Amino acid sequence: MTSIETLSIGDTVVQVSGRGAPLVFVHGFTTTAEFWREQVEPFSASHRVIRINLPGHGVSPRPEGRAYTIEAFADDVLKVYQALDIQDAVLVGLSMGGAIAQQFALTHPNSVRALVLVDTTPHGLGEDVNVDNVLKAIEELGVVAASQNVIDRSFGSATSAQLLAFAKAQVAQTPAFVARQAIVSLNATDSRARLGEIQVPTLILVGNEDIITPPCESEVLAKGIPNSRLEIIADAGHFPMLEQPQAFNRVLADFLAQPTI
Repeated sequence: MTSIETLSIGDTVVQVSGRGAPLVFVHGFTTTAEFWREQVEPFSASHRVIRINLPGHGVSPRPEGRAYTIEAFADDVLKVYQALDIQDAVLVGLSMGGAIAQQFALTHPNSVRALVLVDTTPHGLGEDVNVDNVLKAIEELGVVAASQNVIDRSFGSATSAQLLAFAKAQVAQTPAFVARQAIVSLNATDSRARLGEIQVPTLILVGNEDIITPPCESEVLAKGIPNSRLEIIADAGHFPMLEQPQAFNRVLADFLAQPTI
C-alpha cells in the first residue's frame, strides 16, 4: 500500500505520496481530496502525487477572516508549490478545481507543465446548478442538505449506493459561509476570452452523463485551448475519476506518457 504523508500548508491540508514528477490534484466545490482516492495507487508509482484539500473543505482549516474565491484558492495552490519546492507540475482540476487550475495556468504559466480539466467549464457551472438556486437551497435547507442534493444529481445512472453515501459524507464537511463565497466566485469566473493563452498540453475529460457541467461545456474548452484534446468517459456523470476509475486512469496515464509532458 502506498504511504501517504499529510502536511499542513497555510490553510490547506495536503496529502503527498509517491516519487517522481509532481502531479497536483485540486478537487471541486464542497468536495475533498478524497475524491481522488482512486488515483493514488496507480500514479504514485511514477509520480509525486499531491492532493490538495482546499481551505474550508474536508479536513482543512476554515478561518472566517479569509476569502474562499477562485483567485484565493489559486493563491493557496501557489503556496503548496512553494512549500513543496515544485517548479512545475501537471495540474489536475475537477469542476471548481478546474476553474482554479485555469486561473493558475493563466497567472503562473511557467509553473504548469500540462493541464488536466475534469468535468469543468470556462464559465461558472452548467445550467442545472444555478448560483441563485444553490444559495436559496443553502438558506432554506442548510448547507449539508443543499450540497447533498447536488451530489444526488452529480453521479451517473450506474453509481452504487455506497459511492453515493461516501460522496454525501464528504461534502457535508464544508460550512455554509465557505460554500456561499465559493459558488458566487465560481459563477463569476470567466476564462473564455483567455483560453487561447493556455499553451501547455491540455487533457479535457468529462462523463457522458454529466448534467452539472455537461459535455458541451468541455467542448468549449477544447475549442478554445490550442493544444488540447477532449475525452468523454462512458457511463459516468460529474465524477468519472470515482465512477469509472479504470477508464479515467487509462486516459490520464496515456496523456502523461506523451513525450512532450
